[in-house]
Amino acid sequence: MAVEEYIPIPLPDGTQLAARLWRPEGAEQRPVPAILEYIPYRRRDSTRLRDDAIHHYFAGHGYACLRVDLRGSGDSEGVLEDEYLQQELDDGVEVLRWMGEQPWCNGSVGMIGISWGGFNGLQIAALQPPELKAVVSVCSTDDRYADDVHHMGGCLLGDNLSWASTMFAYNSLPPDPEIVGERWREMWFQRLEGSGLWLEKWLRHQRRDDYWKHGSICEDWSAVQTPVMAVSGWADGYSNAVFRLLAGLQVPRQGLVGPWSHKYPHQGVPGPAIGFLQECLRWWDHWLKGADNGIMDEPMLRAWMQDSMPPTTHYPERPGRWIGEPEWPSPHMEEQALPLAWPGRLAGAEESVPEREMSLQSPLSVGLFAGKWCSYAATPDLPHDQREEDGGALVFTSAPLDAPLEILGAACVELRLRVNRPVAMVAVRLSDVAEDDKATRVTYGLLNLTHRDSSEDPQPLEPGRHYDVRVKLNDVAQTFPAGHRLRLSVSTSYFPLAWPPPEPVCLHITTGASRLCLPRRPPREEDAGIRFDEAEGSPPSTASNQLTTPRHTWRVIRDLEEDRSTLEVINDSGTVHLEALDLGMQRRTLEWYSYLGDDFNSARGETLWERGFRRGDWEVRTVTRTLLTSTPTEFEIHAQLDAYEGERRVFARNWDLQIPRDLV
Repeated sequence: MAVEEYIPIPLPDGTQLAARLWRPEGAEQRPVPAILEYIPYRRRDSTRLRDDAIHHYFAGHGYACLRVDLRGSGDSEGVLEDEYLQQELDDGVEVLRWMGEQPWCNGSVGMIGISWGGFNGLQIAALQPPELKAVVSVCSTDDRYADDVHHMGGCLLGDNLSWASTMFAYNSLPPDPEIVGERWREMWFQRLEGSGLWLEKWLRHQRRDDYWKHGSICEDWSAVQTPVMAVSGWADGYSNAVFRLLAGLQVPRQGLVGPWSHKYPHQGVPGPAIGFLQECLRWWDHWLKGADNGIMDEPMLRAWMQDSMPPTTHYPERPGRWIGEPEWPSPHMEEQALPLAWPGRLAGAEESVPEREMSLQSPLSVGLFAGKWCSYAATPDLPHDQREEDGGALVFTSAPLDAPLEILGAACVELRLRVNRPVAMVAVRLSDVAEDDKATRVTYGLLNLTHRDSSEDPQPLEPGRHYDVRVKLNDVAQTFPAGHRLRLSVSTSYFPLAWPPPEPVCLHITTGASRLCLPRRPPREEDAGIRFDEAEGSPPSTASNQLTTPRHTWRVIRDLEEDRSTLEVINDSGTVHLEALDLGMQRRTLEWYSYLGDDFNSARGETLWERGFRRGDWEVRTVTRTLLTSTPTEFEIHAQLDAYEGERRVFARNWDLQIPRDLV
């Protein structure tokens, strides 16, 4: 193997991107296919160990692998001003062209990536660069508005603030002087001055406008002419996209969904992890080398059917089994509709249920135990026992099941409802209730009711008027054992997973006219043949020493004297030393989400990020703070960015912004 630590890639405007290359020795004489991962997360240090495991492994099986920092990130020149800009995609097309011209590349290139790299793999595929022959897209989306970290069902997600704060921190970091030399400080200040506050940019687009349509390949499925492997996990925020990609794309495609969070499946948490890199090699060998290895004879969709488990905020493993479907949508599915019945029953499918109204006005406490929209399994961020949430919801529970029930895909809830406010939301949860009454959330959905007909043109509600709405729940594969019960819970708030509406809402639901629709899947004998190898990967290129103790936890704090409730998230990775680079890296994140009593305009989200690097007498650190609050008519942002060399602050900037609420 040959590994090149730094390769500059020239772009037409003179900017140079920084890359790291793994390739088989002798590839200049015997060119090989190449694989690109193209992300902003600092290839030299932050993702170094992960990159080694993946790209060294692929290179050892006959591929040249290039890991490139986006413009304005890591050691690349320029400034990164937002996610998935056309400039980023155009740069990616240029990188592919450059790769195809290198002596070690035979002209065929694949793209792989998780999250950001999964996104731009799909987006660049839609531009149809001739070098790109196949894509592996992990934890990504085809629809940047409907199914990304920013919005869900037209509701503003708490992860929007969390993710904006993550990129606020990343974008403020300097390049490495060992790579760029004395220019490092000038490049650093360009980033500090130019990247901007992304939270402001995102909050100025609260409906599905052209800003979100850009980069959403669902706008034109036919633009993608490249085979796609789409991958996600049930604890991830992006599992729905796998099903839409299988249904919408018109090219050879495969879907893989395991029990995992926002992780590559060979790192899979919750487990079991699988030999994902081996699956990728089969994909690359078929599409980049022309090998007839049978991978396209596998089911179009392979998914982990989860067994019932008691509720907890983190699972080392999720018991279950692999299942497969030859196509999606599957002809093997059966819809089962369960009416909602007074005074809180999920009635039988054949039962006749009279219409009767039930009402609720949820407190802000519903959602404190909801977990994170997109689990990273780095903290205990999965939903807790749902009995903690159900006191502030309308609850409909079935009789004990006579036989096991398995579902695959998206359940939905059809509601006839009326509210007393022009802006309102509903949160719907489906839980597995065990014989000891513990309730494990299986899936959930959100709907901003002003988006009931359209997220492009939302309309206020007419108080008191009846509406028929449909709330889609996240796709899932789940077994409900005999003797367990299904529970549907409906609330009018779900903070901090979603930002609350401007005012408390009283919701009236008409039973009999409302129902839960389940995607029932009968077991199939063919499932028994689906299996994966054990996870493999290459060892890291350097030792990594943990110098200070990391800490990862979530805490719910109830101050009864002030009537203030706070969710505190601590994600402190401590300080790590990479021996080969003689580099110390510090990363610490704190988040607080709080409210006072039942005051919907006391909702508050606050984040603090600290990032730092140290090598010899070179020591840099950035501190970013973001505070999001709201009034009935506006969102308010207060943000700070401070940069330090040693103990001397060398840069400071503050933001104070008001952005009108747009039916959110």
